[in-house]
Amino acid sequence: MKSRITVAWSTIASLLAWLPGVAAHAHAGLPETSNVTLRRGHPQDFFSGTTFGAVISRDSGKTWRWVCPDAMGYGGWRPEAYLWRETGDILAATGSALLHSPDEGCSWRTHPFFKSTWVTGLAAHPTDDRVFHAVTGRPGIANGVYRSDDGGETWTATPLLRTGLELNAVRVSPVDPRRLYVSGVSNNQMVVLRSDDAGDTWQEFPHALPELLRPYALTVVAVDPVAVDGVWVRVSAQGYTHLLRSEDGGRTLTQVTVLDDTFINMDLSSDGGTAWVGTLNYFFMGASTGPLEKQPLPTGNACVLRDGETLYGCGSTWLHDWALARSTDQGRTWEHIFALYEIQGTQLCPRGTPVRDLCPARWPQLAEQLGAPLYPDGGVEEPPPPPDAGTPDAGTADAGQQPPEPKSGGCAAASGPTLPLLLLLSFLLPRRRGPRRPHR
Repeated sequence: MKSRITVAWSTIASLLAWLPGVAAHAHAGLPETSNVTLRRGHPQDFFSGTTFGAVISRDSGKTWRWVCPDAMGYGGWRPEAYLWRETGDILAATGSALLHSPDEGCSWRTHPFFKSTWVTGLAAHPTDDRVFHAVTGRPGIANGVYRSDDGGETWTATPLLRTGLELNAVRVSPVDPRRLYVSGVSNNQMVVLRSDDAGDTWQEFPHALPELLRPYALTVVAVDPVAVDGVWVRVSAQGYTHLLRSEDGGRTLTQVTVLDDTFINMDLSSDGGTAWVGTLNYFFMGASTGPLEKQPLPTGNACVLRDGETLYGCGSTWLHDWALARSTDQGRTWEHIFALYEIQGTQLCPRGTPVRDLCPARWPQLAEQLGAPLYPDGGVEEPPPPPDAGTPDAGTADAGQQPPEPKSGGCAAASGPTLPLLLLLSFLLPRRRGPRRPHR
């Protein structure tokens, strides 16, 4: 028999999927983690995207802090993944803007170079921290592949740039970084495109997939870590996700498995022999050629990231009491890293940064929802000013001044069809009161 919590998650997930546009908004629905990244060269630094902004840890997951979506400025377009440079810069493609934080998550901007188009995919060079590739996919204008050689500060278009092309993803081969794969639609036909020379020239492979009924959204999702011609794509059809594999550089595709769920992301073992796939409700594992089998954990908004021989997985705090865990046995067992109720307030940032100025006022309402410690100041923990500090300048925030209240539609707001769902959730799920016992 399913537990009350499992039934609640399934009910809410189904309702969110049914309501158009709700699941795409950062503040709608059930609070969950949705992706995780590690800072290059600093495996103790975690950054996890969530449905309510992001959380960050700088001590191997012992403590976690919140970055509210208002400070990040991404609106309703939530990034599917983040890239954290060794320098501390964080970048993300939202499907609309390209986000960039130069100070480890305290300040954010949307890159002005892409203001007239939509950045739908972003990939980092496997060894050079300065090199990135981005793809665009705004209908009605010229789209293509762009390259940055200075960590995302400036961008130049590759020769693949034309109207009638809408791209959705880019991947760089770790075997040969000059090999690029992108995917999308070219003149209403699904395509995989490949470059063997870092984007100077391209080959285009159309895929009609006649064995599927009205397929759409063909997307490159992974590249083989040992074979340069190995690439995986997913495509949707009739409510199912079809995972397909190519062993000839995207020219032909062979089905790996069919998932009766919404695809989130996938990763591969270091030898390319094992695949892990996270979906909206489940986690799958198996040979990279298929088939894949459903695993007991994680469940609920599962995601996966491999770093060396360690696997990191997102999951639902509401279902198995953790939002992020690690596995050292290829996903068979999991070790708790953190749960949502363990977030300890907002990210510690200097005054004058968006995170410091906007997020603390939003924290109490989120903390109540998560059952996290209720720090009145958002957990900023700044020391009081000395007695003779005097009166701050007019342009400086007073130490006791509260940041502005959330506006309607802000990161703590629930509106439209979301509010009834949250009320249903509060009835179905047991409420968390106060901090829980540490898992360490």
